[in-house]
Amino acid sequence: MALFGFWILFSASFELIHLGLGLVFSFAVAWLNSGHSPFIPRFRLWLRIFLYFPWLFYEIIRSSLHLSKLILHPELPIDPHLISVNSKLRHHAAVVLLGNSITLTPGTITAEVERNNLIVHAIDKVSGGDVVSKHIDL
Repeated sequence: MALFGFWILFSASFELIHLGLGLVFSFAVAWLNSGHSPFIPRFRLWLRIFLYFPWLFYEIIRSSLHLSKLILHPELPIDPHLISVNSKLRHHAAVVLLGNSITLTPGTITAEVERNNLIVHAIDKVSGGDVVSKHIDL
């Protein structure tokens, strides 16, 4: 009710549409912040996501340079292979983000995802190195 009171105070409008919207939004904000909503932003989760994207960008640049060197090599020393990755991620969205991140990185493609198990195709041993060494589980 306090939020609704502030709404009325700051909007300075007593039209029915403004009062109705104020009531709906005030209750929605109160409900989201009360802990009943599954959409409550979690600081630790957002911090990890915020740190993940610069790391991913760095890995994409590093892999691009490695793949360029590999392609420009006269002997074209590729050694394609499949890697099985068992992730400890609990949420389906996190597994999808991981699979897409692997596919975005040049030289690797997520070929199949089954629950927490990902099958990754790597163009050579170096390209699949981070996947094998588990540096991708943040």
